[in-house]
Amino acid sequence: MSRLRASGGYRHLRSFQAATIIYDATVWFCQRFLDPRSRTVDQMVQAARSGRQNIAEGTRAAATSSQTELRLVNVARASLEELLLDYEDFLRHRRLQQWDPDSGEALAVRDVARKIKEDQTDQQQWALYAIWLESEDAPVRANATICLINQVNFLLDQQIAALEKQFMTEGGYSEQLAAARLAERSRNKKRSDRSDRSDRPNSRLPGVWQGHGATDSKKGNQCRTVVLGLFELPGL
Repeated sequence: MSRLRASGGYRHLRSFQAATIIYDATVWFCQRFLDPRSRTVDQMVQAARSGRQNIAEGTRAAATSSQTELRLVNVARASLEELLLDYEDFLRHRRLQQWDPDSGEALAVRDVARKIKEDQTDQQQWALYAIWLESEDAPVRANATICLINQVNFLLDQQIAALEKQFMTEGGYSEQLAAARLAERSRNKKRSDRSDRSDRPNSRLPGVWQGHGATDSKKGNQCRTVVLGLFELPGL
C-alpha cells in the first residue's frame, strides 16, 4: 500500500549534499585553526551539524506532518545562518578580507555546483572543493565555506517557500488524511449501493405477492404476506 505522502529522499537534495560538505569543512577548519578548548568550536560544529541533520529529519517527517517538516527545515536554515556569522566573525576579528560575492574567487566556488552530478559520492563532491577547503590559508577556507553556506541558505529559502505554498493549497497531513478517509468511505458506499440493487427481488416475477391483506379463500381468514427474497411466508 502506497503512503499518503512521500517522504525521505534527502540524500538526493542538493541542499543536503552541500550541507554535508559544510559540516565536514567546519569540523576540519576548527581542528586546524581554532583552539579546541574554545566554546566557539563547539558552537560552530553543532551549528553545522544541525543544518545538515534537520534537512534530513524534516524530509523524513514529511510523511506525517507538514508543520514538523517546515519547522525542521527552518531550524536548518537558522543554524546555517548562525554558522555563517561565526565564519564572518573569524575573518573580521583577525582583520582578514571577506570575499566580495562577485569576486573571481567567490564565483569560482559557486560555479562548482554546476559540475556536481547526482550519482557522485560525498568524497567525489568534496574533491571538487578541495582546492579551497583543504587550503593551508585560513581565509581561503573560511571564505569558500561562506560561499557554500550562502548557496545552501538560498536553496532552503526556496524549499521553505514551496512548503508554505503547498501547505496553504493542499493542507496539512491531518487534512489530507481526513479527505482520503472521506473519499474511501464514498467509494465503499457506492459499491454497497450497487450490491444492494443487485440483491433486490424482481416484483414482476410470478409467485411474488405485493402489499398486505391477501385473503385465503378456503379458510376465509385474512392473512398477510412477508416477502423474503423470492419466498413468501404467510402469517396468520
